[in-house]
Amino acid sequence: MRGDLSSLEVARPRRLAEALALLAEPERPTPLAGGTDLFVLLNDGKQPSRRFLDLTLLDELRGIERSPAGIRLGARTTYAELRRSRTIHSRAPILAEMAATVGAAAIQNRGTLGGSLGNASPASDPAPVLLVLDAAVELARRIGRRVERRVVPLSSFFIDYRKTAARPDELVTAILIPAAALSGWRYAYRKVGTRRAQAISKVVAAAGVSTPGRARERTAARIAFGSVAPTTVRASAAEGAIAGRRLDAAAAGEARTVLLSRDLRPIDDLRSTAEYRAVVSGRILVAMLAELGGFPAAPLLDR
Repeated sequence: MRGDLSSLEVARPRRLAEALALLAEPERPTPLAGGTDLFVLLNDGKQPSRRFLDLTLLDELRGIERSPAGIRLGARTTYAELRRSRTIHSRAPILAEMAATVGAAAIQNRGTLGGSLGNASPASDPAPVLLVLDAAVELARRIGRRVERRVVPLSSFFIDYRKTAARPDELVTAILIPAAALSGWRYAYRKVGTRRAQAISKVVAAAGVSTPGRARERTAARIAFGSVAPTTVRASAAEGAIAGRRLDAAAAGEARTVLLSRDLRPIDDLRSTAEYRAVVSGRILVAMLAELGGFPAAPLLDR
């Protein structure tokens, strides 16, 4: 470890109100959840902050709760907990599928949903999945002696590279998935990295399509990509190419075309090239739509 740990100040509150009071101070600490990103920086000799707010004792940020409104995921929910949860497997299995691709057991046991979203990495594995699940982020801050909460749709939470709509004194306390996204929808997930495990995504994506319950209902779609832009992005043009029509090879081909021409402007970085990301993104989209639509993807992938 090349970072100077002796110079760091760490607060470990046991109650949310206490943690929020610390965030309201002029020299506010940096929230620390699983620490999986922070420890990498410290090992590289980088010190992003001097003061940290360790959230590991805040049981108020834990728990996977099911209600008529949907599912509430505490910000400290780990990937291992997603993989073990019966509620997730029965109501949102795509989250368990995603969690299985995050790092190895040590990362899955420490990494948290709130930490990933709050860190706003464009390579976040859960972000595309939560976007297609139409999730929202619950934020809290302390005003005097009162804890004030607000809910921000995840679709407007990421505003720039590693920047979110959260105020400096706000903390991510939960992720909310509406009941409407948990029934009448089918989902698919894909991650492409250097290896099947313990690799940061070169491209990560999720897609969801509604299953019309009546003859006149129109099909809807939600598609999201990560690792291709400064933030996780919704592919609204590709969604529009599918909406209201039968999900078949023709619709998938059109969705791929508009995805690459209107939705994505892939980036070059140390992990991959923009050209590679564009090709892979198109292929991933077709594969996900073929899975959801029940048609063969091979003819489209060969083009």
